[in-house]
Amino acid sequence: MIEQFVVDLQSVDETQVAVVGGKGAHLGGLSRIDGVRVPAGLCVTTAAFRRVMADAPSIDGRLDQLSRLNADDREAIRTLSAEIRRAIEGTAIPGDLAAAITRGLGEHAAYAVRSSATAEDLPTASFAGQQDTYLNVVGPAAVLRHVSRCWASLFTERAVIYRLRNGIDHRTVHMAVVVQQMVFPDVAGILFTADPVTGNRKVATVDASFGLGEALVSGLVNPDVFKVRDGEVVAETIAAKQRAVRALPAGGTQEVAIDPRRQEQPALTDAQVVRLVRLGRRIEAHFGRPQDIEWCLVDDDFQIVQSRPITTLFPIPIPETGDQDNHVYVSVGHGQMMTDPMKPLGVSMWQLTAMAPMHEAGGRLFVDVTRRLAAPASRAGLLDVMGRGDPLTRDALETVLDRDDFVPTLPDAGPAGPPAEGASAPIETDPAIVTELIERSQASIAALERDIRTKTGPALFDFLLAAFQEHKRVLSDPLNFQAIMAGMDATWWLNDNLREWLGEKNAADTLTLSAPGNITSEMGLALLDVADVIRPHPEVVAFLQDVKDDGFLEELPKLAGGTEARQAIDAYLDRYGMRCVGEIDITRPRWRERPTTLVPAILDNVRNFEPGAAEQRFEQGRLKARQKEQDVLARLRALPDGARKADETKRMIDRVRTFIGYREYPKYGIISRYFVYKQALLHEAERLVRANVLLDKEDVFYLTFQELHDVVRSNQVDDKLIQQRKDAFQSYQALTPPRVLTSDGEAVTGAYRRDDVPTGALIGLPVSAGTVDGRARVILDMAQADLEPGDILVTAHTDPSWTPLFVGITGLVTEVGGLMTHGAVIAREYGLPAVVGVVDATRLIPDGQRIRVHGSDGYVEILP
Repeated sequence: MIEQFVVDLQSVDETQVAVVGGKGAHLGGLSRIDGVRVPAGLCVTTAAFRRVMADAPSIDGRLDQLSRLNADDREAIRTLSAEIRRAIEGTAIPGDLAAAITRGLGEHAAYAVRSSATAEDLPTASFAGQQDTYLNVVGPAAVLRHVSRCWASLFTERAVIYRLRNGIDHRTVHMAVVVQQMVFPDVAGILFTADPVTGNRKVATVDASFGLGEALVSGLVNPDVFKVRDGEVVAETIAAKQRAVRALPAGGTQEVAIDPRRQEQPALTDAQVVRLVRLGRRIEAHFGRPQDIEWCLVDDDFQIVQSRPITTLFPIPIPETGDQDNHVYVSVGHGQMMTDPMKPLGVSMWQLTAMAPMHEAGGRLFVDVTRRLAAPASRAGLLDVMGRGDPLTRDALETVLDRDDFVPTLPDAGPAGPPAEGASAPIETDPAIVTELIERSQASIAALERDIRTKTGPALFDFLLAAFQEHKRVLSDPLNFQAIMAGMDATWWLNDNLREWLGEKNAADTLTLSAPGNITSEMGLALLDVADVIRPHPEVVAFLQDVKDDGFLEELPKLAGGTEARQAIDAYLDRYGMRCVGEIDITRPRWRERPTTLVPAILDNVRNFEPGAAEQRFEQGRLKARQKEQDVLARLRALPDGARKADETKRMIDRVRTFIGYREYPKYGIISRYFVYKQALLHEAERLVRANVLLDKEDVFYLTFQELHDVVRSNQVDDKLIQQRKDAFQSYQALTPPRVLTSDGEAVTGAYRRDDVPTGALIGLPVSAGTVDGRARVILDMAQADLEPGDILVTAHTDPSWTPLFVGITGLVTEVGGLMTHGAVIAREYGLPAVVGVVDATRLIPDGQRIRVHGSDGYVEILP
């Protein structure tokens, strides 16, 4: 069975990753494309690797130890991986296998010996640079030594850490080795068939340098960079290429100096660049996705030595119509304060219940705003709303509009989808309106809870489809929309006019302190009341400090004061237990399902607050808002035409305090309904598990609502589809969703374009007035919160579930957010200086660093 250990490179294709690894499979596939030249060679298969691994001493025990580590155990990983590599390299290659590898190799011929692991060059994980390649290996004996080194490189420290971080079992990855004829190029480099920086699929990027590509890959030289669009070089940067890597006659490589007369000459002509990109487009079409291609130029002939998917590109939403027109998409997650990927069930449920059509890409949702941008009237309204909410999104849209050929100008035909924000009819300032809306929502949810109890099987899905229509009916109630907009419009009116008349920045921030009826701010204060119940019982406090199991509520009554503690937590969960971080994704565990999430916040409240803090804080905010109102009105009356200005301002203050709290209620209603939907769907999932259709009830999270409906009808499921969805979801977590995305794949980020901040300050959007100094606590997981008095919360984004932490901080900084997103609204009601939309805040601000938050001016200073 010698032949199973070695195969000719041209006899394999990309379907044989398990046999020849990712690199070998792609090279085999490349060799079959017309017009693509690939250096001839062979593949030492994974069967050979497994045979040698079986002979290597003590491998199993070391792999067991390695599998128990996590990616942060660097010292242990370094030691164990070195031991495994030594064991593999020290294992002799059996004679029959050695003969099969070296058969046909020339005694003095040169080869490239390249690692080809089964978990590399995949659509979801490239593993680029994780295993080793050896160039200019001369003669059969040297080839065998380097084959062993390639096998061992499966366990380099970097490769082991990469697998641990990507959740890949070391035992499931095997190593093949590609042995190819060595190519000695005049020029070499990398071709990206999509721009790796912007993501634009219509722009190809070519990096080129003299000699072997190793000089470029290792960072020895700055390459020439060419950008090509529509068969034309549209930009080029010619570098001073002082060094190159050349092959040595006896084997190996060395750095050499480039003749100064050649250093600043282009490595490629424009014609060669265009020809190379044309070749790359052919390769891209074959593999069906953008490619990262390594190439060599020998005597004006391009040879391809590697092609792998570009795994860092954000996917492009697919228009429902399948048209080829240009499209502009705006991120839903940035508006909903949840930019993490959603599982397929979560995506489809949001699509089915949303008020506008939404498109999925990379586990995120986007709204197509092309039609609204194309018509001048709707464009102005859209840009105004985007600018008030998030200046970066507005700037990104304007950047796209500046490209005159991308978005056409169409006649105004009214907005596409829901009416633009701000277009609502006036509404009288009457608290009874809010009361009526809340009662309507509660009645609708009560009817849902009552009627869904008897539904199961296909009938449940028919019922839910009707329930989604009721869901949208409640949200689309004109009175609901008018109430939301009344509070928002009044906020903008107060900020705009009081700035003009009195020079007041963001005056509404103080005027909305402790506004009544805000379900989200009440949620944070209610957890202070829970802490008041628990604080007098030291045995309960001590117990909670060690809680790790979500069944801890069952244990509480065994402790002194535990019954009261459980009743308080249960009452809180009855009202707010449907909430959680990332709550727009129905698949996320709710607080009722995972109550341990709240324990750190409860303990922080016990430690950092005195009894009665909730009522005291609310009353302090209410008095401060009242004092601000009196001050503003008195100053206005002293102005020319002051009586009129004061009267108008008083009406707007009354309006904002009546309606701004309701801004949070529709989301609470949505999430309340979602929890009802989820419980019903999980009951169906449990039935499918009992019927042996599913292995785990949460497998339904990787199906869309429509697919789950089909599974319930047929009692059959595609296990491979579920695994593919799990792998895709894993890969999506490494992607950063853009605020604006075009159908070319370009991620447009936007900029603040401000020059009124100190040098070195981090710019953002001012959403809650005031200035505060404090210790930055960078927290990405609410369950890991550990706050002290005076801390400033720095995080990626905050949806309503983060509100319990707001009572224990003095300021807020987030990477995502807008003037009217939930975190901003609650920061204002609690009187927390806040700056949102600070790009990369969690990376640029170290945990524990002292910072100053300028909530009125929109920037953050790093203090000495």
